[in-house]
Amino acid sequence: MESNGAPALPASFWFAVLRGLRCRCPRCGEGRLFYRWLKPEAACSACALDLTPQQTDDFPAYLAIFVTGHLMAPLIIMLALDFALSAWQMALIVIPLALVMMLGLLQPAKGAVVAAQWWNGMHGFRRERTGE
Repeated sequence: MESNGAPALPASFWFAVLRGLRCRCPRCGEGRLFYRWLKPEAACSACALDLTPQQTDDFPAYLAIFVTGHLMAPLIIMLALDFALSAWQMALIVIPLALVMMLGLLQPAKGAVVAAQWWNGMHGFRRERTGE
């Protein structure tokens, strides 16, 4: 918190996104962003930022799929070239790993998208920085 009682805003877009990736409020970095797995809080418990304007739609899922695919591709190629695995063995390794990665990346991706929306004043969020 700053001396006037207002929360200390992040120094850059990337700091705000990092707060979102950590599932924290993009404005103050203190309050939780989600009260359930993908359900955002109505407002930050620390700085009272109204989080209801967020509209992430399917973008976090696209981001999670993109990252998972790019991390899984080298593994799949390595398994196919270096090990004599049957299709079933490949499926038993790749499918659970891909599901875990997708589920693990979905909430941080949604937090990053909410942070990007807040930083840019999109979808009802008020742009709070001046001089930019």
